[in-house]
Amino acid sequence: MKLAIILDPLESIKTYKDSTYAVMCAAHARGHSIYAMEQRDVVLAEGVVIALACELDLLDDALHWYTQGAPAWHTLSDFDGVLMRKDPPFNMEYIYTTYLLELAEGQGARIFNRPQAVRDFNEKLSTAKFPEFMPPTLVTRQEALIRDFIGEHGDIILKPLDAMGGSSIFRVRQDDPNLNVIIETMTQLGTRTVMAQRYIPEIAQGDKRILLINGEPVPYALARIPKQGETRGNLAAGARGVAQPLSARDLKIAATLGPKLREAGLFLVGLDVIGDYLTEINVTSPTGMQEIASQTGFDVAGMFVDALEKQCS
Repeated sequence: MKLAIILDPLESIKTYKDSTYAVMCAAHARGHSIYAMEQRDVVLAEGVVIALACELDLLDDALHWYTQGAPAWHTLSDFDGVLMRKDPPFNMEYIYTTYLLELAEGQGARIFNRPQAVRDFNEKLSTAKFPEFMPPTLVTRQEALIRDFIGEHGDIILKPLDAMGGSSIFRVRQDDPNLNVIIETMTQLGTRTVMAQRYIPEIAQGDKRILLINGEPVPYALARIPKQGETRGNLAAGARGVAQPLSARDLKIAATLGPKLREAGLFLVGLDVIGDYLTEINVTSPTGMQEIASQTGFDVAGMFVDALEKQCS
């Protein structure tokens, strides 16, 4: 296969944990060609979506892990597959890139994940498509409704709809002396919509990341266990990742969501599950492959490339 990957600058890749790097290595080991580009390299010119891409040769060296060929312009439909692996923030530039990639789809390109689906599935709000697995949840910008929600549940989580890595997540109790300023700050004085959810005590056992590859679950989740004194189960916030087999509840969630997400064109998805509850559906650039592989021996990147080969054959 001839694969193109849209990602962050190569020099920023942390090879010891990056899932995109694991996928590139797995594909390269099978003889597939790897081309790298950034968002800025994707262009619409004379009605055709093209990209300035460099072919990579991967090296067995943690510090100098690649060499790259001269950049050249390619039509995206010339690749067997194009992987959108740019990390959030999911801002307007990200949305513009999905528009370009959607045009490329119409010209014959195969994009993973499907651009329209990435736009349609807000990583927090899209859990509402599956209410049977959600914790009690409120989405609003109205202070009075948030106060009522706190009054009902006593202990809640407040989070923005567009952040990542645990950024700007607050645990709030009814008697919190900073309640007013937290609500004002989070909603930007009633101008920004936020999500409130009942606090789930099982976060102490970890915020589980379940990877779905073309609708099929990886058999192990990565439970991200918060550090002492912390509420957030995010590796970026200092959580410790522990791989563990999927529970019966995890498997039920995966079995329900997998076919529907695959039908929507979401090839790689990271479900976040705390206790028995689905809290996020990550579709932009899900991670966790290397941590699961190193702790269990299960070749997650290999499973990804297996599925990609079937899709692109």
